[in-house]
Amino acid sequence: MAGGYDDRDGVIWMDGKLVNWRDANIHILTHAMHYASSVFEGERCYNGKIFLSREHSERLKRSAEMIDFEIPWTVDEIEAAKQEVLAANGLNDAYVRAVAWRGAGEDMGVASARNPVRLAVAAWEWGAYYGDAKMKGAKLDISQWKRPSPETIPCHAKAAGLYMICTMSKHAAEAKGCSGAMMFDYRGYVAEATGANIFFVKDGEVHTPDPDCFLNGLTRQTVIRMLKDRQIKVHERHIMPEELEGFEQCWLTGTAAEVTPVGQIGDYNFEVGALTREISDSYEKLVRA
Repeated sequence: MAGGYDDRDGVIWMDGKLVNWRDANIHILTHAMHYASSVFEGERCYNGKIFLSREHSERLKRSAEMIDFEIPWTVDEIEAAKQEVLAANGLNDAYVRAVAWRGAGEDMGVASARNPVRLAVAAWEWGAYYGDAKMKGAKLDISQWKRPSPETIPCHAKAAGLYMICTMSKHAAEAKGCSGAMMFDYRGYVAEATGANIFFVKDGEVHTPDPDCFLNGLTRQTVIRMLKDRQIKVHERHIMPEELEGFEQCWLTGTAAEVTPVGQIGDYNFEVGALTREISDSYEKLVRA
């Protein structure tokens, strides 16, 4: 599939029907465009099967509830829509994006309770999120922006507005020749990358930030189970910035990122070691099983 994301062949599922890709439009006064009242999921389909598909659909519904709206489609209906999109576009290996939002309606201020909630599902071919980092390790900047306190945002929702500082951080990182950035949280602890969770290795044990103020990713949870199945000790805890110097390996996890090794964060360097490669390879096998 080539061209801008607004100018492609294929179809997108919108509000219960398939729409020509180029006709899948919304009104300029859609509430989500002005006030970020939108939630989404990013999913990968491998060999015709979406990995953790139902879990993604369930999280989409929960995210909407966290930002105070209800998606008027059931989990089963969302699941069916995803399969319909994949089949209609002839896709066997793809990235799947489900998005729900408050549309245009009677309200056009901060309040939007009278506006309809809409749902769309699109799918397209998409390669490695961090390019060739799977081999040599991604290079990350350290973001100036911090993940906010849970008292300020619904931090466990996968909501569009929460990604604004991620976009800004990634743009700043790319300007420095990096592929992404690591973020601290509001207390100064290591949090996550701009679109992925983060893991570190030291003395054969794994350390990963406690997701108490950011998204506990489905890939993160999967990788932790994989590690524990291998009898590898996993420490989910607060990690101080000065600890970065003592870690030997590092990787990112996410639906888009999958398991991506990290070679550098700011001035800190990491080896793409045996455990990192083992987990990356095992994850690749798992999602295609």
